[in-house]
Amino acid sequence: MEINYTKKFRKSYRQRIKKNKNLIRKFNDRLQIFLQDSDNPLLKDHKLAGAKKHLRAFSITGDIRVIYFLKGNIVNLVDIGTHNQVY
Repeated sequence: MEINYTKKFRKSYRQRIKKNKNLIRKFNDRLQIFLQDSDNPLLKDHKLAGAKKHLRAFSITGDIRVIYFLKGNIVNLVDIGTHNQVY
């Protein structure tokens, strides 16, 4: 799978994640798990509802989520942050 980091994702990552080395490591670990097996229960991957029903999310930590959508063989990362920040 190919990964596309949207402009919004890059900005959110820079502001919310990049300052915390532990979160960087966890993000990289979970992203690798996601790319190998998106159905891994550790990720808690799920469809979103309402205005974001075309998107999905997976967990980095208990509260940190990655919002994404698939288009063909491309994973488009849309946003990253706490539950309240991304929903």
